[in-house]
Amino acid sequence: MDIAAILKWFEASGLAATIRDSLFLFPLIEATHVIGLALVFGTIAIIDLRLLGLASTRRSFHKMASDILKWTWAAFALTVLTGSLMFITNATVYYHNTFFRIKMLLMLLSGINMMVFELTAGRTIHAWDQAPSAPRVGKTVGALSLAMWIAIIFMGRLTGFTTSRAATVAPPPTEVNFDDFLQAAPNEAPATPPQAK
Repeated sequence: MDIAAILKWFEASGLAATIRDSLFLFPLIEATHVIGLALVFGTIAIIDLRLLGLASTRRSFHKMASDILKWTWAAFALTVLTGSLMFITNATVYYHNTFFRIKMLLMLLSGINMMVFELTAGRTIHAWDQAPSAPRVGKTVGALSLAMWIAIIFMGRLTGFTTSRAATVAPPPTEVNFDDFLQAAPNEAPATPPQAK
């Protein structure tokens, strides 16, 4: 089964049709997705600003991260669920959208960035846990994380602006003859002027 067939299968599913045909479901799912994304970005920003030494510098990094990251993961799960529900309604268009692809790539890079932190500065938290900021590699990871998540948000908005109903709108005719608009239809008699009384 090729990717085009899989995308069409998603779009033809009963769940996709229900969301697509409902007046309220898609906007509700989209609003929930935005709330979840705001929570993801907000909680990640707190961690990143702590790594950079710009906020919460008197708090233990380990304690703060353990308190916050559970909310990050819960919000991330919510955004994945709602994002998937939106995707299946117009899968072919989303899949071929450049901004959507950039967003997915940035999310993958963000995950790799987090893994780099865990393999480097994350292994020595006990040495800098109470310090105002993380070591250089931790600061680099924090700065990259902030930049990537801001870009993810922008790409998500651009995706929304460039895919809304894109699959259902017929393309305009390639050639338009404006004289056709001025002529009467073939079966329509030309209008006669009113008779004077």
